[in-house]
Amino acid sequence: MSAPQQPTDTATTKTTAPGTVLTPAASGVGDPDSVLDPAVDDALSADAVIEPVDTDATGADEADEADEADGDDDDLLVREGDVAGDYLERLLDILDKDGDIDLDVEGDRASVAIVGGKLTDLIGPDGATLEALQELTRLAVAQATGVRSRLMLDIGEFRAKRRADLTALAGETARRVASSRQPERLSPMNPFERKVVHDVIASVAGVRSESEGEEPNRRVVVLPDK
Repeated sequence: MSAPQQPTDTATTKTTAPGTVLTPAASGVGDPDSVLDPAVDDALSADAVIEPVDTDATGADEADEADEADGDDDDLLVREGDVAGDYLERLLDILDKDGDIDLDVEGDRASVAIVGGKLTDLIGPDGATLEALQELTRLAVAQATGVRSRLMLDIGEFRAKRRADLTALAGETARRVASSRQPERLSPMNPFERKVVHDVIASVAGVRSESEGEEPNRRVVVLPDK
């Protein structure tokens, strides 16, 4: 699927999830400035005085640097959402589709959702079209920011519903394996679905999980702890 050309008008409305503030970002996010201690000259005169290092101040400086780095990461995720939202608005306009764009940040990745309207054909069988659109959106974001994107795209709440179903499936499977002590193999899943299952299994005592096989037939295996 080729990237859509920019249309002259935009027919959709971009909205934000509650609690998310989207502000214009710079065109790129650089690395935080490093702070270097000045070197001490070996040829210091006898009158030179070297003051002791204030460890509390040094710790505060390091904390400030960490806060700045976190802020840069947040700014980048917000920018990813802005770029993705603009890209998807143009796509919806080209396809003559109605839908609103919701932007959010979930953990360490930007999250974008298209809601409202008739969006079934943008999801496709088992979410195949959705997966393809997500990859195209990630490419558009990476081209704009210069950074590889892990953005998550949802359309018509397909992923949200799938996450709920997989959470229930993984919980039931974990309980059976913990009781029977026999491994169980689940149906092939995409990376998003496998991660949901792995996260659930990791929270259940007495069981563990691993993936086996090659895409697109890669699947999760639930096993009893050794």
